Amino acid sequence: MEKNNPPPSLPDTDSRRNFLKQGIFIMGGLITAGIGVPAVTYFLAPLWQKEEEDWTEVGTVAELPVGEPFKIDFVQRKRDGWMTVEGRSSAWAVTVDGEQFTVFDPRCTHLGCPYRWDAEKKKFLCPCHNAVFSVTGEVLAGPPPRPLDRFPVKVAGGKLFIKPAQKKGEG
Repeated sequence: MEKNNPPPSLPDTDSRRNFLKQGIFIMGGLITAGIGVPAVTYFLAPLWQKEEEDWTEVGTVAELPVGEPFKIDFVQRKRDGWMTVEGRSSAWAVTVDGEQFTVFDPRCTHLGCPYRWDAEKKKFLCPCHNAVFSVTGEVLAGPPPRPLDRFPVKVAGGKLFIKPAQKKGEG
């Protein structure tokens, strides 16, 4: 009679299987991180961007008239996430000495109608509701509840810059 010999020992398949599972999980994690981190960074990048001041150049100081209000037209750029939106706008500026400037929003403070400068009367007139404003923007007649709105102004390098107000619903 033959003796039963135990079968030759097989390699430990459990530890090999666990090693392969862990290797697959690690590789999958590395691939996910390699793709996921840049994707998340791309979508969240606008949150980390430094807020830029939106000063808009509206003209060279030497070329702007002194003593009487003048209308300035400019292109306003607004950055919204990855897009830059441009829009044409205007304002009324006045200076007495060519150094200090006051720049008014071009809309009446009553209902937002555009007003104009009347050189003969030396007043801003809003034709819609007979509003009248002085050269300093104060209400002289009509229904407006407050003086003309002003934009922040700065002069740098011989150029005039304004910081246009954002309309409701923007920013």
